[in-house]
Amino acid sequence: MRVPPAALFLRDRLIYVLVAFAMIGIGICLMLLENARYPGMMDASTIYYFAAAASFFFILGLVVDYIRQREYYRQLKENVQKDSDEILVEPIIRAAVTKEQQLVARLLEQQNSAYLNKLGAYRRQQELHNHFVLQWVHHMKTPLSVIDLLLQETMKQTPSSEMEQKELALSLHEEADRMSRGLDMLLHTARLDKFEMDLHLAKTPLHEVIRDVLIAHKRLCIRHNVIPQIDGEAWTETDKKWMTVVLNQIVSNAIKYSKEKPGVKHLIFRLEQNADTGSKVSITDEGSGIAPHDIPRIFDPFFTGENGRTAGESTGMGLYLAKQVCGRLGHELSVSSEIGRGTTFTIAFHSYGLHLLDAQTNKNMRAL
Repeated sequence: MRVPPAALFLRDRLIYVLVAFAMIGIGICLMLLENARYPGMMDASTIYYFAAAASFFFILGLVVDYIRQREYYRQLKENVQKDSDEILVEPIIRAAVTKEQQLVARLLEQQNSAYLNKLGAYRRQQELHNHFVLQWVHHMKTPLSVIDLLLQETMKQTPSSEMEQKELALSLHEEADRMSRGLDMLLHTARLDKFEMDLHLAKTPLHEVIRDVLIAHKRLCIRHNVIPQIDGEAWTETDKKWMTVVLNQIVSNAIKYSKEKPGVKHLIFRLEQNADTGSKVSITDEGSGIAPHDIPRIFDPFFTGENGRTAGESTGMGLYLAKQVCGRLGHELSVSSEIGRGTTFTIAFHSYGLHLLDAQTNKNMRAL
């Protein structure tokens, strides 16, 4: 049932109409009582004139007020009757007259703007996730193809020597490791949205975390002549599992971009402990290095750079994931590099980072 704007206007002001006519009635009653007390003092025509004049000016005021606000009610009805699935980009109300209506219109604009921003961020996140999944599936085809090729060659010609069998096993292990790292990256990227729900902060010995990461990459280090070295010890408040994710990505990149260089390569971890400013870890490899024009973008999602396009093994999401994790933990991840000589990643564990993380966690928990 469609209600005309005039009816909505009067319905909103029904209390004022009732009060106004009650006041007019009280005025008439007082005049009648005064006339009964002093007969002939007040003419009946005066009472009629008062009632008519008061009613006229009150109705005239309502009409003028309705004319002022008619456009507001019209726009309000039009927007209410529109398709509920339609997202309004332009201002919902443009004809607000009273201060109350202006405040409501401003509130609607702010809420609509906040909704559009949230919707845009959600769409970008979904596009990012979909793009990553598609690229990850394409990336996983490579180790599967290599494993299939190795198995086909093995079926055609069984390795005759122990060396050939060992080489085949190492190749299969390497491709299996690539698939495992790819699966881990997909899982950790999916968990970023609920990062605070999967967090356990504790005093963590960074040198032990690095040692565990190197043990996991021991086979690749031996295969590609990469010698790791840990200098110093450090403890800090962090999440051990998420820091393992970050270090795994950095070590994996260091080996990947060092293996093509001949001879022995070093991978050096330098740990510094400072009670005032916090701890710091520097990871220096002797790989191919990063081009200067690529450094500002290496933490962007899906950016592979010259090295990634040359190696053909990069999804462009590893360093993005590492940067996101460090940022959410309150740590700072930075990089410096020199073409042909190597790259240094530095993780700074600031003493104030955990307070920022705690405030963000409380905010997200309240939002839930």
